Amino acid sequence: MSEVEGPGGRGEGTGSLAHRVPDLAALELLLAVARLGSLGAAAREVGITQPAASSRVRSMERQLGVALVDRSPRGSRLTDAGVLVTDWARRVVEAAAAFDAGARALRDRRDSRLRVAASMTIAEYLLPGWLLALHAERPDTAVSLLAGNSARVAELLLSGEADLGFVEGLSVPAGLDAVVIGHDRLIVVTAPGHPWARRRRPLSSQELGETPLILRERGSGTRQVLDAALGGLARPLIELSSTTAVKASAVSGAGPSVLSELAVREELALRRLVAVPVEGVSLRRDLRAVWPKGHRPTGPARDLLALTRA
Repeated sequence: MSEVEGPGGRGEGTGSLAHRVPDLAALELLLAVARLGSLGAAAREVGITQPAASSRVRSMERQLGVALVDRSPRGSRLTDAGVLVTDWARRVVEAAAAFDAGARALRDRRDSRLRVAASMTIAEYLLPGWLLALHAERPDTAVSLLAGNSARVAELLLSGEADLGFVEGLSVPAGLDAVVIGHDRLIVVTAPGHPWARRRRPLSSQELGETPLILRERGSGTRQVLDAALGGLARPLIELSSTTAVKASAVSGAGPSVLSELAVREELALRRLVAVPVEGVSLRRDLRAVWPKGHRPTGPARDLLALTRA
């Protein structure tokens, strides 16, 4: 019978390996004892106290059911069983080192790029600042930005073509998890020469709903919010696929439009556009970061998400 009997005695060999094989910290300590010939020196090398090292060795001996180290005033010497176990331990630790190197390579590959999908308003007016901040933290991460409407952002995430997305719609697209990162407000705008620019009273929701407008396409967050606020579909004068195009058309005098307050700040300040008050309708919306359900962002995607909420 062995000098140290394990908790299950002879014949123990069932159950999880985690309960029958010492952990890496214990194996690294045993290798240090073998190399240095001293439990105290081994403890110092692995960064623990000598009593903790002694306790770790005793626990390993109980787990394996054999004595591993003979202790004496002259130092610590491996038993015959200890020599065998040390040889096996060396191979386990080498395999763990290879595992760690492989995992590190995977992380490095993941962290070397970030694919972001964003709906147009966020892509044009918020993301540039966030990405500059991310570059300061992660200068070696290459970032690609795919801009589209909220429906397109969901498609890119669900197909694995993007790591993190940003949308402006009323709800979270199916299959995605989300967190609110900010708020926005849609406003009615028109060129200074339009009759609405000289109105003394706010527009009613009925007037807004009955007037043909320069609009974003269906599927965009802006269009979703406007249609919901009007209780039906807004009437399009022109449908365009980018905020910049809608804004340029409104500035040209082609007609009134409904756009994000973020998108028209400069035009309002320069009086190239005029904001038209509306009563009886809410055009406020949430801005959300989104990702595939159950896959919380990691690496650079996690860092970018943190920057949007700073």
